[in-house]
Amino acid sequence: MFTGIIEKTGIIRSIQKSGHSAVLTIGASAVLDGLRLGDSIAVNGVCLTVVFLSEDSFSADVMHETVERSNLWKLNVGSTVNLERAMPLNGRFGGHIVAGHIDGTGVISKVRKDENAIWFTVRTSPGILRYVIDKGSIAIDGISLTIAGVTEIDFSVSVIPHTAQNTTLGEKRVGDTINLENDCIGKYVEKLLRTPGGQSGISKEFLARYGF
Repeated sequence: MFTGIIEKTGIIRSIQKSGHSAVLTIGASAVLDGLRLGDSIAVNGVCLTVVFLSEDSFSADVMHETVERSNLWKLNVGSTVNLERAMPLNGRFGGHIVAGHIDGTGVISKVRKDENAIWFTVRTSPGILRYVIDKGSIAIDGISLTIAGVTEIDFSVSVIPHTAQNTTLGEKRVGDTINLENDCIGKYVEKLLRTPGGQSGISKEFLARYGF
C-alpha cells in the first residue's frame, strides 16, 4: 500500500525486454534504505517487486499485464521515474490510499501556468473518468493529486512548485502518456451496489436512512 507521496526520483539504467515482459534496473539512493528483496516499490505508480539490490540500484520484473496497462513500456534508458516505498504502519498518511495497481493511462492534452501553479489537463477513457470526481483524488504516475476539474473527455489537476520540482511531472509535456490509478474506495462502493440480485442490501434509500 502506498500514499502517493513521492520520496525520490530514480533513473532507468537498463531495460531487459523479453517478449511482452521486461526487467527494469533503476538507479536510486535514499529509497534503498531498508529495502529488501521481495519488498514492494512503486515505480511511476506501478507496484513492482524488488528482485535484485545493489548499493545504488534495484531491479524489478514487469509482467505482460503491467505493460498493457501502464506507460512503463515507453521508458528508455535514462528516463526519470517516480519512486515510493510501501508505507510503514507507523508512517504518515500524507496522500490517499494508492494500491499501485494502474487502471490505465491518459495523455496530457494541455499544460498551462497559473502564477506559481501548473495546470495539467489529461484526456483519458470513459472507464477511468467514471470514477473521477471534482475535488476527489487520483494518482498520476504514482503522485497523489486532487482533481480540480472534470469534463466528459478529460480532467485537470493543479500542481504546486514542490511537486513539479521533485517528481517527473515537471518534465511532462503535451502528448506524454501517464499512468492513472483511480481512488479505490469508489470502485469498491460501486461493486457492492452492483451485487447481482441486490443481495448486499445497500441502496440509495438504505444510505439515506442511516444518514449518508
